[in-house]
Amino acid sequence: MEKPISRFPVPSLEQIPEDLRNRIIEIQEKTGFVPNVFLTLAHRPEELRAFMAYHDALMEGDSGLSKAEREMIVVATSAVNDCQYCVIAHGAILRIRAKNPRISDQIAINYRKADLTLREEAMLEFALKVASSSGEVSDARHCEG
Repeated sequence: MEKPISRFPVPSLEQIPEDLRNRIIEIQEKTGFVPNVFLTLAHRPEELRAFMAYHDALMEGDSGLSKAEREMIVVATSAVNDCQYCVIAHGAILRIRAKNPRISDQIAINYRKADLTLREEAMLEFALKVASSSGEVSDARHCEG
């Protein structure tokens, strides 16, 4: 017997409000799968809308980072935080955005050994410092130039 993805009710796509259903289908068409987090949150549509708005602001907005670089950060920080779900889900998206079938596995295991540019390595070093030791991050050291 397959384990449920959530202790909360998980609606079928037909039960989800049309705007969210269309968005989930769009995501499925782009990535080839429906991230379970969307289905899990869909039982509370307003919260799913807020989650998607926050996701879009972080992952799609103008930030100076490419979409692939943002996914690299999520994969690296998720690996450090032992979130296997996020490593797998964002790893799949990273493979597509980076056009590199190995990059997400390399980053999840040890970004220092991954095939990265110096910029990407520095970016991940900073992101992991913020994720694990934010009290040690200062503007003077990390925001030069």
